[in-house]
Amino acid sequence: MREGIHPKLYNTKVKCTCGEEFVIRAAVEQIHVEVCSKCHPFYSGQKRNIDRGGMVERFKKRYGIK
Repeated sequence: MREGIHPKLYNTKVKCTCGEEFVIRAAVEQIHVEVCSKCHPFYSGQKRNIDRGGMVERFKKRYGIK
């Protein structure tokens, strides 16, 4: 392999909006995510509506859904 062409790897701290933190190896020092395996509905078994704001409200208004 050629020397000097690969990025430096860090022990990266990944932070989720739910408060969960875990460490992985990556080329950046910190990563912030909105959904992780602890809070994702598929893995947690809980149904949760992840609202995307304006698009959902426009759809509901357009079709008269309450």
